[in-house]
Amino acid sequence: MRASLSLARLTRRALFLCLLPVLGAPAFAADAWPAKPIKLIVPFPPGGPTDTASRIVGLQLAERLKQPVVVENKAGASGAIAAAQVAKTPGDGYTFMMLATPTLLAPHMYKKAGYDILTDFVPVASVYDLPIVMVVNPALMPTVTDVQKLITHASARPGQLSYTSSGAGSFGHLSMELLKQLGGFDMQHIAYKGGVPAITDTIGGQVPMMYADLVAALPHIKSGRLRAIGVGSPRRVPMLPEVKTIAEQGFKGFDAVSWGGLLAPAGTPREIVDRVSKEVGEILADKAVQEKLLNAGAIANFQPPQQMAQRVKTDYEKWGKVIRDKGISAE
Repeated sequence: MRASLSLARLTRRALFLCLLPVLGAPAFAADAWPAKPIKLIVPFPPGGPTDTASRIVGLQLAERLKQPVVVENKAGASGAIAAAQVAKTPGDGYTFMMLATPTLLAPHMYKKAGYDILTDFVPVASVYDLPIVMVVNPALMPTVTDVQKLITHASARPGQLSYTSSGAGSFGHLSMELLKQLGGFDMQHIAYKGGVPAITDTIGGQVPMMYADLVAALPHIKSGRLRAIGVGSPRRVPMLPEVKTIAEQGFKGFDAVSWGGLLAPAGTPREIVDRVSKEVGEILADKAVQEKLLNAGAIANFQPPQQMAQRVKTDYEKWGKVIRDKGISAE
């Protein structure tokens, strides 16, 4: 009799637990999250714009969530090393990664990147745009003051001109290759290992032109050692409001912007994703935060999960085609 009663109690309890979702009990206890510190993985070394943006947003996020947000730098292979690790991390809401364009495109550049950017992660919120700019050495190209004049200059010297970027497969490299394709002109790419040596040699006259990250080129543009002739963004940038976009200079729809945003491992509960996205949106609406990002060379640009997901897919396919068409590889 006692065993029969115990069995009945167990049966009723099992039935009650099965009915909880039907009765409207929450499938995820959102109020219980976060209960411990959160990791924010940055797939690049400390000090760059991705790292700086991560720390600015992470600090504000920690205040709002009442838990520490610990920034961890895991550099290597354009961010592929960190992304492959995060892709294997449980989606429990305690690990996020700041995606940047090189990491978005790394699966096209490395045969064994170790992750699928479209399936291994959940987009949370885009955070910033990092403009890139075409610059020339004014002593070597005194008549080249805009993109059309560059094309004229290059077309009159087939096979003679070169340009540089921060490396093979860098976003500056890809952007210039796309522009060459659209403009029907040719310049040879000279790859450097990093933006600083590339800018140094452009200023020094070893290379006449560079497609550079604006944050790195801006001091030299202001000093007059480099001349900006066009920005890849679809709109003019506040740091160089007088410089026309490439789209304004005869290439309608041209859009080449390096950017960053938060990703979470696949399986992260939607409630957490939506909560973090909401908080990031409010953080980026703050003028003080926008100013801090601007000082780091980045422009605040919030997009919620669905918009970010579309941007990831569009850029992955768009720049993947450029990489395949030009046979570009980081290996």
